[in-house]
Amino acid sequence: MAWLRKTCSITADIIFRIGFIGWLGQQIQPKSFSTFQEQVQRLKTEQLQFGLPALIKRFSRTVHCEKIPVIEMAIIQGQGTLKPFMNIPITARFVFVHNTGNNYRHYFEVTFFGILKVNEGYIDGEQFFESPMTGITNDPNSNQAANLTLWTEGMWFPALWMTDPRVHWELVHANTALLLAPFEKGEEFFLVLFTLETGMIDSMETIPYRDPGEKQPKTLWIGRNEPGQPAAESSAYSVGTAMWLDQGSPWAYFDAEEITLNMDVSNQILLSGYTTEP
Repeated sequence: MAWLRKTCSITADIIFRIGFIGWLGQQIQPKSFSTFQEQVQRLKTEQLQFGLPALIKRFSRTVHCEKIPVIEMAIIQGQGTLKPFMNIPITARFVFVHNTGNNYRHYFEVTFFGILKVNEGYIDGEQFFESPMTGITNDPNSNQAANLTLWTEGMWFPALWMTDPRVHWELVHANTALLLAPFEKGEEFFLVLFTLETGMIDSMETIPYRDPGEKQPKTLWIGRNEPGQPAAESSAYSVGTAMWLDQGSPWAYFDAEEITLNMDVSNQILLSGYTTEP
């Protein structure tokens, strides 16, 4: 049985080393990006539209009162924890730039033994992903997943779901509704669960492709609001998590430290990095 003891010892040593590397990398904490606070724009508003299910009206009034802000552009900045490899957590700072309902770009700086930069997005119906390790552009599966991300991140500016005429709601249950949003020539859906006590969104579920390439299955994805302080410039919660159902726990935690609304993002959305210049 000596071989078994040796194998177990080697396995334990590998697990310890991986865990130690993960812990060591975590000791490098990111600083927040510079802010856009002086460039916040005054928001136009609309009246809450007729015909919405009572559940959605209550949610909208809880967040916005009677008048809904018209949000055409948004920049979300903050810090997060990601678990992209072997469930090892790594810290990151991020900027999400939205031409709402149309295009977005994500920029991450992962502080794991230095700076690892990732730039990804969805522009004119095509997804892209750029990192030092790999790059993906206009993969059909990734396009579908990116479109779902485009609408999911409305959790930080939910007025989008009330003012965009391409979006509509259907009541499912007392605390559940379908959010339907456009994708290519059809629609995709989200199952949205609300907390009856507060009227706020608890979670959103949808079914994107997780991996690029042909013959890949779709996987249930769950985005959840984590109750806490509202995000800056927003009544939405600042912390959100993302989880694939088969993983059993979130692989990403995002804490929005600043949300800037309706600043011109035509330059920001085309960059591959970060600047506070408009």
